[in-house]
Amino acid sequence: MSNRFITVSLFIALLSLLSVRPVDAGSAPVYIVRITGAISPGNADFLESAIHRANTEGAGCLIVMLDTPGGLAESMRKMVMAIYESRIPVVVYVAPSGARAASAGVMITMAADVAVMAPGTHIGAAHPVNAGGKDLDKTMAEKVINDMAAFVKSIAEKRGRNIKWAEEAVRESVSVTETEALEKKIIDRVARDMDDLVDQIDGLEIKGKGPVDIDPARRVWIDEPVRTRVLKALSDPNIAYILMMIGLAGLYFELSHPGVVLPGVIGSIALILAFYSFQTLPVKPAGVLLILLALIFFIMEMKIASYGLLSVAGIICLLLGSVMLFDRAGGQMGLAWTVMVPTLSLVGGFFVVVAGLVFRSRTRQPMTGESGLIGETGVVKTPLTPTGRIQVHGELWFARCRTPLATGQRVRVTAVDGLTLEVEPEVSATGSQGNTP
Repeated sequence: MSNRFITVSLFIALLSLLSVRPVDAGSAPVYIVRITGAISPGNADFLESAIHRANTEGAGCLIVMLDTPGGLAESMRKMVMAIYESRIPVVVYVAPSGARAASAGVMITMAADVAVMAPGTHIGAAHPVNAGGKDLDKTMAEKVINDMAAFVKSIAEKRGRNIKWAEEAVRESVSVTETEALEKKIIDRVARDMDDLVDQIDGLEIKGKGPVDIDPARRVWIDEPVRTRVLKALSDPNIAYILMMIGLAGLYFELSHPGVVLPGVIGSIALILAFYSFQTLPVKPAGVLLILLALIFFIMEMKIASYGLLSVAGIICLLLGSVMLFDRAGGQMGLAWTVMVPTLSLVGGFFVVVAGLVFRSRTRQPMTGESGLIGETGVVKTPLTPTGRIQVHGELWFARCRTPLATGQRVRVTAVDGLTLEVEPEVSATGSQGNTP
């Protein structure tokens, strides 16, 4: 009896093990990453690293929560290529409510394996513009727009989305809500929140990648590292420009007032950060050279009596260099006028004021020391025959005069010989030698 009981128990235990579904045991976690703000090299690197991590750690899919006004075209292309190369499905989710996928965000959303939007969001307006939001100049507009239109059409064709609308988003800056986007087959789904999205994509068949096999309860959020946050800030052309101007102002102040130290240290650090930013931005060498030329003009103003002409030339070079600093072709972000004008006014004014003060200090007659005594007047305290003592600025000095002078007569200092002053009688307006009353 006992052997039969043991056999039946083992048989029941084996059936219970076989009844466990291997699909659930093999379901992978969902990886989630949030991309916000302007599309920049920092965001591009962050998305690339997130896709690489999700692929290597066996994630079932990667969800990219997107909210962006657009950004650098080259960074957008880099993000699109990273999505293409992912072995696991990449879901771009424009969320939360109020978010947008504008400009470069259109291409990133349409490049996803699954494009999803939350209620109250919109997508579109992918017309290439410069940093200030203005259209590109006519000489570059046609070339840039055609290139961008071809790129977004290739994305729409690859993912089976609305090619006609994609081209209109670039050429005519059209924009639609999530409901219209779903109707026009610009996106694949609308999801209320993350829970709704995960439920909708679980088991969804993805072309070329099979079904999405995920465990909705297992979610891994990928946070931005400090390096990415710093790089995102430095990748902003406006931040890079401000850093460069602070650096130039600090070094200029240090050159005009050697030994102060702190402005030079701050200026050096700011310049290093600015040049690091320039490595990730479309910087024109002509703009940098003009700004450096402006600095040279301001330094020359301290040495040469140009009566302000060098300062005017420096301000002109500073303005032209600021305008030409960043290449806005191809939809690249450049320097915003709202940042450039105040910064240029403050730094340019600082250069002019410091140069003027230094020049005045160099040309002003000395007020102290040996040089400061020449031309000063004093009173004879002991007769000069030819040496004696005189009082200048309340101090007694040994003095020497070629002609004898009596006590009380006024004299003028003509030279300094060690601790002895060379003097001559002070002649009044009437031509007589001056005496004290």
